Amino acid sequence: MINRAFSLENLHYNIMTDQEKLYISIGQNIKDTEQSQMFGKSCFKINGKAFICFFQNEMVFKLTGDIHKEALNLDGSQLFDPSGKKRPMKEWVQVSAEHSDKWEKFAIEAKNYVIGIT
Repeated sequence: MINRAFSLENLHYNIMTDQEKLYISIGQNIKDTEQSQMFGKSCFKINGKAFICFFQNEMVFKLTGDIHKEALNLDGSQLFDPSGKKRPMKEWVQVSAEHSDKWEKFAIEAKNYVIGIT
């Protein structure tokens, strides 16, 4: 008989959506990031600054300039409004799972923006 330790972390991973697993994978694969919380939502930070988060089964990115416009112009994308009170965070773009193939690119751009490379 195999003795498997029960952990809430393993249980949570097993019930995550594919989109949330992708978000976690992207965040963990970017060098020097740490998983944290922002407004009670899962986020990843670099140098103590949030650059991506996960909300409503979609990935959210802190972006600027042309890449911000590109992300916002995708079907289903919108400015991030975590309160739902029509007070969006202007730099943050929520990108639907329909465009999950672009999530890694936007995450890297968001990291670069937050650390001052862009």
